[in-house]
Amino acid sequence: MGAETFWSRLLFALTLLLIVSCEDDNQETSLNDTEVKEENGVLVLNDANFDTFIAQKETVLVEFYAPWCGHCKQFAPEYEKIAETLKKNDPPIPVAKVDATEATKLAEKYDISGYPTIKIFKKGQPVDYDGSRTEKAIVSKVEEVSDPNWTIPPEATIVLTEANFNEVVETADIILVEFYAPWCGHCKRLAPEYEKAAQELSKRTPPIPLAKVDATTEVELAKRYSVSGYPTLKIFRKGKPYDYNGPREKYGIIDHMIEQAGPPSTSVQTVKQVQEYLKDGSDVIVFAIFNNNQEKEFQLYQDAANALREDFKFYHTFSSDVANFLKVKTRQLVVMHPDRFQSKYEPKKHLFEIKDSTSEEELKEHVLKHALPLVGQRTKANEAKRYNKRPLVVVYYSVDFSYDHRTATQYWRSKVLDVAKDFPEYTFSIANEEDYASELKDLGLDESGEEVNVAILDANGKKYAKEPEEFDSDSLREFVINFKKGKLAPVLKSQPVPKNNKAPVKLVVGKTFEGIVMDKNSDVLIEFYAPWCGHCKSLEPVYNDLGKKYRSVPNLVIAKMDATANDIPVDKYKAEGFPTIYFAPKNRKHDPIKFEGHDRDLEGLSKFVEEHRAKSKTKEEL
Repeated sequence: MGAETFWSRLLFALTLLLIVSCEDDNQETSLNDTEVKEENGVLVLNDANFDTFIAQKETVLVEFYAPWCGHCKQFAPEYEKIAETLKKNDPPIPVAKVDATEATKLAEKYDISGYPTIKIFKKGQPVDYDGSRTEKAIVSKVEEVSDPNWTIPPEATIVLTEANFNEVVETADIILVEFYAPWCGHCKRLAPEYEKAAQELSKRTPPIPLAKVDATTEVELAKRYSVSGYPTLKIFRKGKPYDYNGPREKYGIIDHMIEQAGPPSTSVQTVKQVQEYLKDGSDVIVFAIFNNNQEKEFQLYQDAANALREDFKFYHTFSSDVANFLKVKTRQLVVMHPDRFQSKYEPKKHLFEIKDSTSEEELKEHVLKHALPLVGQRTKANEAKRYNKRPLVVVYYSVDFSYDHRTATQYWRSKVLDVAKDFPEYTFSIANEEDYASELKDLGLDESGEEVNVAILDANGKKYAKEPEEFDSDSLREFVINFKKGKLAPVLKSQPVPKNNKAPVKLVVGKTFEGIVMDKNSDVLIEFYAPWCGHCKSLEPVYNDLGKKYRSVPNLVIAKMDATANDIPVDKYKAEGFPTIYFAPKNRKHDPIKFEGHDRDLEGLSKFVEEHRAKSKTKEEL
């Protein structure tokens, strides 16, 4: 045998040996992924072995955790005790854990957004556990679920379609209806909370029903009630719809709906009650005076109160003593503010006569028109409902209406009143600087050294800070006039500009948004994310792959921005949920295309990019 033949055969043998070795390595890796290991008595599950393991077991207790989570670390010893106890059960019940930061497919499948999340799997179906995190409570619940006769309780939430909607909604004194889309992340997060609330409210006497409508299949129902986003919740009273603006977690929904099921207006019996509202109240007071509850005008008032009850407290009286004290006639509505918010520049009472011909809309309009004093107090509790109109002028200082500090508080407020009376088109408010420490920091006023600071928040989300200086009416007036004339530059919250920004996904901050996203030479896909968002974390590896895929494509940028740490300086880009993704074509930067699809995988995002790049090129050629 020649030397050449010998070396050829040797090389072939070595190559074959290497291939076999690699296959063994791959097989070992695959086996390692699917093998169910144990740590301190707790089984370790992941994306590769979860489904197979769960399918083989009657009942499994599973904790979804994050390695960095403090609550998870504190819970770990207790969870190990639970595993030890349930091993002794007859038959033993497996206890497992899943690192949700690694098993991202599972985290997304079961919509894990907080840690630790505990679920009991019964014949492969997840059962949420929301009790106390103690061995006794969890073991008791697992033993209950593991009973062969136990079944998952039927949904308390009523499923509505075109066929049964009118019959159910029009006969209910009150019912809460959710319009949802099966693919919507917000809807998925709401679903378990909504169902738990439905279970509890169904046990009340009388029960308060909760219902849901799949708006993607019941298109006509969604259109009838102007459903444009998901989830949309509406309260119906005998078929009449009202917007639901309450909480979206179990206990909040329960409390809110119990309150909503009561009368919309509170009966006031004595003058003393009214005096207390005026002296100690912090919000607008809405009163109406009637002879009795049989009057047509009284029912009209109740209807208006029902429409606005989520935003205002309504009161009524049949007492002539209360009417005389308020100097209000029968069948009159009066809107007034507590003593602390009254001033010489505005009337103490805003009266409206309720006639037989008065419409509900007229009553509501009167309340809304006079709901705010000339200068009221913006707080964390009322800012969303009372101070959502823009432009809003906010004056920050140590606001304290207690007896010892009232004089100082009103002294600064009087300076604001002097200016506010001349700018009725703007909303003016005072705010306690301690409550708005983070907002002052974003405005760059946290270390101004001044006793009083001022900002203007405009309709486009931009913020304008007054240069720190001694505060008086003249300096405030000048600031407002300069804003009105467009002479002020907005404050832009921004992380530091990245020194090295050469990764496949380009990092955008407030200061670089204009230069990167609004660059007319490039098409840009921009993701707005939040560091704490579970869906954003699940998307991250896919989004990185997308960046790598298009890294070498000219004039195309894949980018992302932490919308919690940076202001978005262009009005058309709004991050109202996370993640929010826009495609900004080079030829229409101020008219971006929002990604509305639910296929947030590499194929779905690539398709979105290709489709809109093609349209962009076509318009360019034309």
